[in-house]
Amino acid sequence: MAKSVEKIIADTFLDLASALESGSFGAAKIILTAIGSEHGEENMIHGAKMAAARGVHVIYAGTHTCDGVTTVTANTENDAHNIMESMLGSGEADGAVTMHYPFPIGVSTVGRVITPAKGKAMYIATTTGTSSVDRVESMVKNTLYGIITAKACGVSTPSVGILNVDGAHQVEMALKELKKNGYDINFAQSGRSDGGSIMRGNDLLAGTCDIMVTDPLSGNILMKMLSSFTTGGSFESLGWGYGPGIGEGYDKLVLILSRASGAPVVAHAIEFAAELVKGRYREVAAREFAAAKKAKLNDVLELIRAKSAGAHATKSAAITAPPKEVVTAEISGIEIVDIEDAVAALWQEHIYAQSGMGCTGPIVMVSNANLKRAEGILVTKGYVGE
Repeated sequence: MAKSVEKIIADTFLDLASALESGSFGAAKIILTAIGSEHGEENMIHGAKMAAARGVHVIYAGTHTCDGVTTVTANTENDAHNIMESMLGSGEADGAVTMHYPFPIGVSTVGRVITPAKGKAMYIATTTGTSSVDRVESMVKNTLYGIITAKACGVSTPSVGILNVDGAHQVEMALKELKKNGYDINFAQSGRSDGGSIMRGNDLLAGTCDIMVTDPLSGNILMKMLSSFTTGGSFESLGWGYGPGIGEGYDKLVLILSRASGAPVVAHAIEFAAELVKGRYREVAAREFAAAKKAKLNDVLELIRAKSAGAHATKSAAITAPPKEVVTAEISGIEIVDIEDAVAALWQEHIYAQSGMGCTGPIVMVSNANLKRAEGILVTKGYVGE
């Protein structure tokens, strides 16, 4: 007999509660940066305490304290991020949960939500950052990132659906080519009568697939809606947050929260990080990237690039970068399709710059000393408004 919706929801949360209470997160040490929440530090320390009570070793970078949580004092957001970077680099922390982080191009985050129709967990690939400046290539990579994340969290053969956004059919063709070449992708079938692996809005609500592939800006909107639809939008109360930054060769475990994330989501995000540590996500990533490359991933991506190649890429590739320097200042307001050209425009003026993604979209990163001059150049060249 088919389970009722109520039974499915109950079983989902019972399974989750059982895993949490069993202390199954191991000895993972996760640092949470607490400064900057729209709901204040009380909200963040409450989330940290909840995760610690469920078996995670939580390090809290902020000003509050509570039993069971290790606090490292940080009075500003910048202080908290410096502590986080230091502890990740030294191995004092295995992973981090934070509200803002400028991932490099090529790295994007995989979120996890509870879908409302049946209470089923679903991974959204991806939700912040960007895997590529080309939309189709980005979504193909997002598929791999979603598979890596789901497998590291114990979903052995995750089903993959592609949200019906621009480029979805091109993504489907590229993924089917990978599957034909030997990379095992378990395509989901839409719950609508015509089926297929292109997912409709109904499938999003029902959790038809384990991994919903989309572009990060759409994914970010989906995360916000599915996390806060019961609260009116100002307090994200459901799910596990915007997830880990995944990318080939990227070895930091940094998970993203919204500044609107409530304590339950804060706690779940910390647990999500601990799950990934326990699941040896780096090993899973290395294995999946190797398998995809064996299935001619690079050839598939090159074909995508060849189809969308244009003047922007040609112009940017011809400019040599100036000597590398530390870049900590951010310039936002640049369209993703222009981000590499904007970097090249600064190189042309002998300013070292890197592209990245902030919590609100693409950014160009430069040194603090060059910030004002770089902003002026990008305004003059039309990449950002005055």
